[in-house]
Amino acid sequence: MTARSFLFLLGSSRADGNTETLARLAAEQLPAGAEQRWLDLRDLPLPDYEDRRHSDGHPAPDGHATTLLEATLAATDVVIASPLYWYAVSTPTKRYLDHWTGWLETPGTDFQRRMAGKTLWGVTALADEDPAVAEPLAGTLRNSARYLGMRWGGVLLGNGSKPGDVLSDTGATARAKDFFS
Repeated sequence: MTARSFLFLLGSSRADGNTETLARLAAEQLPAGAEQRWLDLRDLPLPDYEDRRHSDGHPAPDGHATTLLEATLAATDVVIASPLYWYAVSTPTKRYLDHWTGWLETPGTDFQRRMAGKTLWGVTALADEDPAVAEPLAGTLRNSARYLGMRWGGVLLGNGSKPGDVLSDTGATARAKDFFS
């Protein structure tokens, strides 16, 4: 059996927020042999995505895009840890996902074939008691996984607004213990 390699992409606008706390709690339960790589999208800003599919094509990624592309392709499991912002993923997370479109078209990356079979997961904290408000975020990730032939692992939801609140959400902390199982 191939060892699993988890890429955790942190998409919050603040460090140590509820989404990251919940993701780290779930990651504590991973088997000892599972590799973990944590990247904060605030530290690896991407430019706005420019769609070049019908013009001169997409150049090879450079800078932070190269780091993110290589880390994404190296992982068996990609975990999007984005708080729920206006019923969707955060801006840095959306920008990262937008760059997938360019990577699909970039010669030599073979992005779609190499993503197929990986598992995409979501972790999010929301400040609403109704988990249904996170469906647009979950739908974005679920449909992205389906488009690329990835397995969909699901979304771990937690409730919290100020840092640390999610630890009081006993349902979320219990779900975190077997989320990646």
